[in-house]
Amino acid sequence: SRIEKKGLKIVGLKMIKASKREAEELYSVHKGKHFYSELVDYITSSPIVVGVVEGEDAIQVVRRLIGPTNPKEAPPGTIRGDLGLSITQNVIHASDSKESAEREIKIFFREDEICSYSRADEKWV
Repeated sequence: SRIEKKGLKIVGLKMIKASKREAEELYSVHKGKHFYSELVDYITSSPIVVGVVEGEDAIQVVRRLIGPTNPKEAPPGTIRGDLGLSITQNVIHASDSKESAEREIKIFFREDEICSYSRADEKWV
């Protein structure tokens, strides 16, 4: 995957149908904004894949890989630039800080669903 090619590890991954409560909690920072309901409706409209990534500078690396929120501003080669349709339907969400990541992971994953590991090649790289 694009993520693993950057040296990061996917330590949690599952397909779910997000509940309204989960979506509202995920996007709680946007509550009261004009697009909040549209985000909640979109993320609960079909199954989604949620994941946890770890590694050096994981948040910054992932955010560079996905590109700007608006796919029209995202360069080709980024996930949103290649696959995004609109600001709301931009294909992917990524945490913007360690604090956000910790909060957001707890919405979708129990501790026992995160599988931290060492790759066999880590000692050589």
